Amino acid sequence: MSNILKTTGLTKKYKRHLAVNGVDMNINRGDIYGFVGENGSGKTTVIRLITGLISPYSGEFSLFSVSNKSKDIGKARSRIGAIVETPSIYLNMSAFDNLKMQSTLLGIKDEGKILSVLTDVGLEALYKDKKKAANFSLGMRQRLGIAMALMGDPEFLILDEPMNGLDPAGIVDIRELILRLNRERNITFLISSHILTELSLVATKYGIISKGKLIKEITSEELHNECTKTTVITSDDPQKLTEVVKSFLPDANIQLVPEGLKIIGELCLNSVLGKIINEGVNILTINSSETSFEEYYLSLIGGAKND
Repeated sequence: MSNILKTTGLTKKYKRHLAVNGVDMNINRGDIYGFVGENGSGKTTVIRLITGLISPYSGEFSLFSVSNKSKDIGKARSRIGAIVETPSIYLNMSAFDNLKMQSTLLGIKDEGKILSVLTDVGLEALYKDKKKAANFSLGMRQRLGIAMALMGDPEFLILDEPMNGLDPAGIVDIRELILRLNRERNITFLISSHILTELSLVATKYGIISKGKLIKEITSEELHNECTKTTVITSDDPQKLTEVVKSFLPDANIQLVPEGLKIIGELCLNSVLGKIINEGVNILTINSSETSFEEYYLSLIGGAKND
């Protein structure tokens, strides 16, 4: 799996304030990387460093294995597209004219490319529409911004808070667009957001940042295991309870707790309880719980704030 972005000790300092503090992150080809953090955590500053809008105080990064200190970093950046903070669109121009301006900047002469990217983002109806972008909905502006970023056929697309302020229908549109571009065009994504529930529907990997520090990188599979369901069962005969449960759930993740056991993972509770009772084991208590992504995230940044 080839590396798209790697940062090593990436740091940005403004006078005495460390906006980004020694960030080490890795994004591989095909990832949808959810960059998670509270407002002011450093997400946008990291994105501005990667896209060359600002320079690092210390540390380094590479794009497509090209160091930011190399003279070829400009060529590497030509392979990415980005929307930082808000889409850079001209509100007094139509969708076509915005994209025509972008194609001129990129040296693209084929106007068919404009219809192609509008179709990619579901705005093909605007190809000949003269309506100005100022009259678009926020979701339409966001999709037009993505269309502009797609004009250069990027392999890596960076979206800074793309779902911020959108209504539920707009959020669904952007989510489905990201998944489709990743699946059909193999575009790798870095998506910063504080809307955790939406990120969890698209991300394959996460980087969690707080107060400028990257606290954790975790895959969606690892996150699922961290946030999985647990069921605690206690009995007046915990030894027999354990023997019985292990006999019909031999591969389950079972941990001993006072007066009983904890089963980690999904299970059919009615079936489990029925088998325990049929074996003559007296159940005292049953407690099922599931850690949400939000709870897991808060436990991490809570720890960071207390460092």
